Amino acid sequence: MEDLSLHILDIAENSIAAGAHNISIVVNEDAAHDLLTIEITDDGKGMSAEVLRSAADPFYTTRTTREIGFGLALLKDAAEMASGGMEIQSTPNLGTKVRATFQLSHIDRKPLGDMVETITALLCSSVEVHVLYVHARDGNKVVFDTREIRDELGSISLNSVKAISVIRGYLNQEEDTLAH
Repeated sequence: MEDLSLHILDIAENSIAAGAHNISIVVNEDAAHDLLTIEITDDGKGMSAEVLRSAADPFYTTRTTREIGFGLALLKDAAEMASGGMEIQSTPNLGTKVRATFQLSHIDRKPLGDMVETITALLCSSVEVHVLYVHARDGNKVVFDTREIRDELGSISLNSVKAISVIRGYLNQEEDTLAH
């Protein structure tokens, strides 16, 4: 995966597959500390201690559709290549938190990528899941919460063309304010 946003999407989709009803994605770019932190938290089925020990092993998966699971292993490798690391905390029946850190200025750090497309793809894949997305950069932040959007949209489905168009426009505008 070329961009970190694709890693985020992969892990969030794993959260949905694990039965999560709530997913939180927090991206924090802190230039003063030369640190990029990504946290994905869910309230899915969680992992046992045994599964957790093997979760970042690319040749281990709980899926029955394929014999390997690269998502967490690739994120861990991307973080370590940029002088960072990855931690996973998980409790059965309560959920999972994945936290990856990167040296923000590291030459080998992958670009963050298109978070607007990542969030809208996630919304299109499961309208039942509540998504909280926070992107902070040096004291400024974007906050997007599907609960608030659902209240505004009323009877319009969150993954309708109209809703996705409005959400993309809003997120693009907010992300642009972070860049300036």
